[in-house]
Amino acid sequence: MKILRRPSNLQTYSVTNLRISPIQLAINNFYNNPQALNNGDYGHLLQFCSNNRLILHGKQLHARIILFNFTLDNFLASKLINFYTKIGLPCNARKVFDEIPQKNTWVYNAMLLAYSCHNKLLETLELFSCFVRDSNESIKPDNFTLTCVLKALSSLYFDANLPREIHCYALRHRFDSDLFVVNPLITFYARCDEMGMARKVFDLIKGRDIVSWNSMIAGYSHGGYYEECLKLYNMLLEAKNLRPDGVTLASVLQACAQKRDLVQGIDLHKFIIQKNIKMDVLVCNSLIALYAKCGSLDYARELFAKMDEKDEVTYGCLINGYLVHGYVEQAMELFRGMEKQSLSAWNGLISGLEQNNFRELSMDLVKEMQDSGFRPNSVTVATVLSALSHLCNPKGNKEVHAYAIRNDLDFNIYVQTGLIDVYGKTGYLRSARRVFDRSRYRSVMIWTAIISAHATNGEADRALDLFNDMLDHGTRPDDVTFTAVLTACAYLGNTDKAWEILEDMNDRYGIQPLPEHYACIGRVLNLTGNESEAAKFLCFAQAS
Repeated sequence: MKILRRPSNLQTYSVTNLRISPIQLAINNFYNNPQALNNGDYGHLLQFCSNNRLILHGKQLHARIILFNFTLDNFLASKLINFYTKIGLPCNARKVFDEIPQKNTWVYNAMLLAYSCHNKLLETLELFSCFVRDSNESIKPDNFTLTCVLKALSSLYFDANLPREIHCYALRHRFDSDLFVVNPLITFYARCDEMGMARKVFDLIKGRDIVSWNSMIAGYSHGGYYEECLKLYNMLLEAKNLRPDGVTLASVLQACAQKRDLVQGIDLHKFIIQKNIKMDVLVCNSLIALYAKCGSLDYARELFAKMDEKDEVTYGCLINGYLVHGYVEQAMELFRGMEKQSLSAWNGLISGLEQNNFRELSMDLVKEMQDSGFRPNSVTVATVLSALSHLCNPKGNKEVHAYAIRNDLDFNIYVQTGLIDVYGKTGYLRSARRVFDRSRYRSVMIWTAIISAHATNGEADRALDLFNDMLDHGTRPDDVTFTAVLTACAYLGNTDKAWEILEDMNDRYGIQPLPEHYACIGRVLNLTGNESEAAKFLCFAQAS
């Protein structure tokens, strides 16, 4: 069986020749004495196929291994798993994994990496649980295992209990000083909106690297803690032997864009130029987003035109900037001018239109997207549900819910939140509750949606009970949660409870009350006949 073309200059090498790599030696043995190939040779040949994407050749090697009844040791199995991972066949990788008689940490890590690379997140969690359960003194998870699991899970799960459990495991096994473990742990906590725990982990790191700083800065930026993001960035500027890189600046620029702080953003732009920081796609996209959101659309368009390499995010940043400022025609023209309109590009435009109140147009684009051959995914469905929550279309709600179930999207956290919200706003509280009861991982968004659904449908007592349940589950409320809870208090006319919650916001959770929270208090006071006190309170709140 001819698997590899024999190189014309291939010579015979001895094992003692130090200039030859194991892969070269394996290829040489394959041509000179194929019957004498061992597990190590096959492993190196598979590595060669993986590196060069020789899919057919790799499969032929696997067939040869089966044909000659080779026992899969951990080295050969890990190479097969790696090969199938790289060619996009994690199911085949799992079949290889299951055939290994005596598994070690190396092959567990290879399989976890395979699942992680292909977003098989439930499988990642299940395999990690099995590994922990079956581990012993010689075979147990190491730092690479935890790194792989944290990176995989942080992209999907928002249940704060998961990072705590993995953190406890890291502490028990003394991985808490390993940067490859603690850096993704910061990211995981931040994704779960556990910023206090993320900061504790960050503060306890003795030898922080730039990834540690970037993880914490990005956590603040993506979580909406823009002031904290800027403060930490300024601390980084004072750190010895470290300086911000493109990833750092992208996160800080995002914070400035969300704050509409053009002055600070321009200072960052100057810093990038002065410090010769590479203007890669990530940094350029962040700059375009900053200028576009702050209204400097002409300059954003100028930066866009100067970019040699553009991706979907580049177009999305400028399109969203146009939409934010009401330039729908320019946004549509830019979108139509894209060489290749991908699903994520469609989602970006549809989401941008919905967020900027062009909801009917966004719904029309969903139909056009489907006519173009694209299948709506969880992002599309979540956006459609958000639009429907303002259009009062009960039939449409059920159709979208049915689509989500048929396409296995109904367990996505954003889809579940959207379903609860849209059912609550259209008065279908029982349907909202069914979606909530089926949710596996309840984030603050899902809790807030079901609390709000009960509060707006007259079941204020149940809304307060759900709020207490959320706290008992260890989920930290955010400012939107408090708006929903205070709305329930207003409906009940429960002044004492409303004051208690307002005080807890600041004292217990460190959340500064917003105008909508003060408005709820004013409503409670009005409903209980304290109009003059309500007027005084609102005047005081406005002045402060």
